[in-house]
Amino acid sequence: MQFAQRLDKVETSAIRELFKLLGKPGIISFAGGFPDSAMFDVQGIREASERALRDEPGAALQYGATEGYNPLREQLAGFMQSKGVEGLRADELIVTTGSQQALDLVGKTLLDPQDTVLVESPTFLATIQCFRLYGPTVLGVPVDADGVDVDALEAMVKQHRPKLIYLVPTFGNPSGALTNLARRLRILNLAVQYKTVVVEDDPYGDLYFTEAPPPSLLALSSQVPGSREWLVHCGSLSKVLSPGLRIGWMVAPPELLARATMCKQFSDAHTSTFAQATAAKYLQADRMPATLQQVRRVYASRADAMAKALHQHLGAGLSFHAPLGGLFVWARLTGQTGHTTDGNLLAKRAIEKGVAFVPGAPFFANNPDSSTIRLSFATADEPKIAEGIERLAVALRETTSN
Repeated sequence: MQFAQRLDKVETSAIRELFKLLGKPGIISFAGGFPDSAMFDVQGIREASERALRDEPGAALQYGATEGYNPLREQLAGFMQSKGVEGLRADELIVTTGSQQALDLVGKTLLDPQDTVLVESPTFLATIQCFRLYGPTVLGVPVDADGVDVDALEAMVKQHRPKLIYLVPTFGNPSGALTNLARRLRILNLAVQYKTVVVEDDPYGDLYFTEAPPPSLLALSSQVPGSREWLVHCGSLSKVLSPGLRIGWMVAPPELLARATMCKQFSDAHTSTFAQATAAKYLQADRMPATLQQVRRVYASRADAMAKALHQHLGAGLSFHAPLGGLFVWARLTGQTGHTTDGNLLAKRAIEKGVAFVPGAPFFANNPDSSTIRLSFATADEPKIAEGIERLAVALRETTSN
């Protein structure tokens, strides 16, 4: 069988492959980027689905508009307005099957094989794979604790003239980095100056632990004339409500939104109307603020527990910044303890010891840093986190630099 040549440019996710090894009984997993299912507001979602079937059963169970179920689009516009996006209208966004589909639609509508895409280094692995499927060159821009290095970004924009720039400014996956306000404003100015599309992916923006993060690029675009014309914003309910609903959305300039809608017609016709109607009723019931308060409290406690355990058990063998939000600790093996700096090697030994994490190298579009690792604190409670980090420390002690 002869497959499309575009598939030669991508390979299956290293994370998905790792999951095949997690069937060992008693293993503690810090590998997945999943929210904790115990945090789902099951009662609220049940009531919302029942109201959807009671109030508009025909609409909830029938085919729907490709752009999305209009009551949900209105609720999402209001949700974004509550986060500082002034005057957003329902017709300025489309509902997608998770934010991953929104990213795929960006690739379908904008990218050609001769193009260049700039992404953070590291960045969300699935986005690298998604964009590469359409043939462009994908290059990484350095990231620090304050987000993407904007000086390096501008230099690479001048050199490569990218078709688009993909960023996760708020608690990035995997880095956990939080782009500061000054850098956000400068990114928007760069978009206008160089006429380059900036794609803002924001699945974690509501998962902050103490102070709220700076406003999204979309919210700040009103302060930078012309920037809205070059900005795409992708949002999701997966990390804060339920990934099973598969509700995401895209805000984009009208011409791009129209083409993305056309491409969506070809792939799935529309996102599940029943899921959309359920999400609309949930948002309408105003249960989201209490849900967010609960998940922030739980994830903040787990992030703190993981940071303390890492300091206690791995010490100088690992360097990291304590996360301010999101789902991940991004760390680097230092080799100062005389043990390995190879995240892949440590991952294999860790599974033997009953704990799993994701090596960091696959998150780099190029020049991978094999000394990095990603640890998720989302799905393990504090005792499991403590036990898992102890197992990780044992694995590191038994994995020499040779």
